[in-house]
Amino acid sequence: MYIFTILIIGLSGVVAQVLLLRELLVVFYGNELTIGVILANWILSEALGVFSLGRAIAGIRKKIDVFFILQALFALCLPAAIYLARIAKVAAGIPQGEAVGLWGVFIISLLANLPVAACHGALFSLACKIYPAQQNEPVLSISRVYAWETAGTMLGGIMLTYIFIPYFNSFQVAFMVSLLNLLICFIFFRPLRGLYRFAALFLLAIFAVFILAKGIDDLERLSISRQWQNQQVLDYQNSIYGNITVTRQLEQYTFFYNGVPAISAPYPDIAFVQEFGNLPLLFHDDPRDILVIGGGAGGLISEILGHPVERLHYAELDPLLIEMLARYPTALTLRELSDRRVRIVNTDGRFYLRISPDTYDAALIGFTVPRDLSTNRLFTAESFGLIKKRLNPGGILAFCLPGSLVHLSRQLRDTNASVLSALKSAFPFVRVIPGDYNMFLASDSPRVIDLTVKGVSERLASRRIKPGLLVPDYLAYRLDRKWVEWFNQSISGATKKVNRDFAPIAVFETLVLWNKKFSPSMGAFLQSFAGLNLATVALGFLLLTLALSAFLRCSRKGLRIVAYSIFTTGFFGMLANLILIFAFQVFYGYLYRHIGILISIFMTGIALGSILISAGLKSAIKGLRAFALIEFILVAFVLIMAGVITRGFLPGYYTVLAFILLFLISGILMGLEFPLASRLYLETQKEVGATAGILYASDLMGGWLAGILGGVILLPVLGLFNTCLVIVLFKLSSLIPLLSNYRKLETGFIFGSASSPGS
Repeated sequence: MYIFTILIIGLSGVVAQVLLLRELLVVFYGNELTIGVILANWILSEALGVFSLGRAIAGIRKKIDVFFILQALFALCLPAAIYLARIAKVAAGIPQGEAVGLWGVFIISLLANLPVAACHGALFSLACKIYPAQQNEPVLSISRVYAWETAGTMLGGIMLTYIFIPYFNSFQVAFMVSLLNLLICFIFFRPLRGLYRFAALFLLAIFAVFILAKGIDDLERLSISRQWQNQQVLDYQNSIYGNITVTRQLEQYTFFYNGVPAISAPYPDIAFVQEFGNLPLLFHDDPRDILVIGGGAGGLISEILGHPVERLHYAELDPLLIEMLARYPTALTLRELSDRRVRIVNTDGRFYLRISPDTYDAALIGFTVPRDLSTNRLFTAESFGLIKKRLNPGGILAFCLPGSLVHLSRQLRDTNASVLSALKSAFPFVRVIPGDYNMFLASDSPRVIDLTVKGVSERLASRRIKPGLLVPDYLAYRLDRKWVEWFNQSISGATKKVNRDFAPIAVFETLVLWNKKFSPSMGAFLQSFAGLNLATVALGFLLLTLALSAFLRCSRKGLRIVAYSIFTTGFFGMLANLILIFAFQVFYGYLYRHIGILISIFMTGIALGSILISAGLKSAIKGLRAFALIEFILVAFVLIMAGVITRGFLPGYYTVLAFILLFLISGILMGLEFPLASRLYLETQKEVGATAGILYASDLMGGWLAGILGGVILLPVLGLFNTCLVIVLFKLSSLIPLLSNYRKLETGFIFGSASSPGS
């Protein structure tokens, strides 16, 4: 009975977390860098619930009643939180179409996560006290609850990936999970009597009536209507990759992907599609085979097909977007996607470049801003090198970045400069056409540089293409060399860093620019981290390590270093996951089905580690020795992980196996340490609930810190390898004080004086 309940707690937690994450990503325009902040606030909210109840649990007599109240609150709060996430911008007075700054991201995600996650975290502390094993051996209670809850999380991740997200909307999933929690209260908790049992039955009846009366569908429509106020929403659907919303205003259809307008038809941005769809191909002598990576439908493909093209491959990740274009057709999109020369490839563009044997005369990248870690993969030195291998001799690569003909801010300057440096590392000939968006052309042929305005006009005429915007006078203005000189002068003092897969500096500069527009104070704050380097971080951790060592020598409450070690392990777990997911995306793209399985493997590792170590716990002294050994192994593992990922040791076809092992081992190491810490604490701190609260809250707070810093600052500024070294430094700040005070801690366990009940 209790095991099943704990499994459902784990399943419910991960379902709620992912549902809110996906809904908030739509609000935050799909910016991947906000994922760390959203997850961090979920962890912070859980830690508040764990710690607050963990400290008070000893004084609670009717624990089953409190457990019921918490589970009922969780069931009620989950649908409400999804509704709140959808209308958050409207409630905050932020107009549709305006982005949210990082400070707004923090506040909105915290408010949406807080009631659900706090209830879920508190349930963990209470489950540790209720679980029957605690009557004989308290440490087994904590470790087994931890293991079973993690197993439930793994099960929830699999069900989300393969059942919930593909076939149900967010409210349907939320109500199913809420109903499951209420059923547990009603069926399994037999000690519930009177008012509580009546309340459970009443809530079940309300939910059943709501579902049968199609209340979920009404709630879905109401929330979407409020979220997309003043717009006619035709469709709103989730896929395993993201959210797609279709709106109509008069005859204009707009297809939003994770809240960002991706395609507008039948009237696109005429200036952009005419320039970007024609100029790159006019610089090529005879463009026959074309590759378009993202953003092609809605005008760009139409312009390209005006040239003597024989084959056009259009790589678009999400098949649901193509399905929506077919469901709400316009003459423009029908003409583009039904042309016999067009072949739609539903896969990640970067991944397609790795596996496809085809070569092309021109490759166009339809994304225009490296705004997150996933799109940045197309604007790195490694990506440009890969594209070069897929171009025929004389082939051209073309893409655009944000620009200006008046003034380039420091962020625009550094973004363009870092990507330009990456482009020049792969191609010998590069041409920039400055404007409100800067067009970059690259080739192994000097023709991309030498072709004159006259030559472009002649090719336009010989191919019998309607010039539209590209009349001779406009071409003379757009291709004037004075703009190139102005651009070169504007970026003369820019960063010398090269935008790379594992050092995505362009992402950080774009993030700063985004926040300066919508949250100036946060933009200035982020800008202060631009010069961050590993030496500065290492100095900070050295001072922290010395301070902790000195504190432990003077303090009688030596077990605080164990809680701090769990804090650093929580930091390791979150940041290691972000690093591995990031690296997996670099290799394979947005294969979210695979990533879901990899995260489930990580959770399996935690459960395995927890169960294995629990069986071998005998004495606190041996536990301390094993604890120190695991701390050392964690440091060694991070160094190995950094080398495997960034130094090219991944062996060809065995890369997936390598990632599976990395996820599994990192999970096992986390799972090994938590029960050991519980054993050490319970040697002198006899209260199970308080111990679970202190250690679980430490674990979660470490994860929160990693979530806040990892995706926003550490990975973009320091790069992947140096971010791994930050984890090493963080773990050393707990390992070194532990080793330097080892004899004192060991003696404390023997005589029972290492800590007091309040430590």
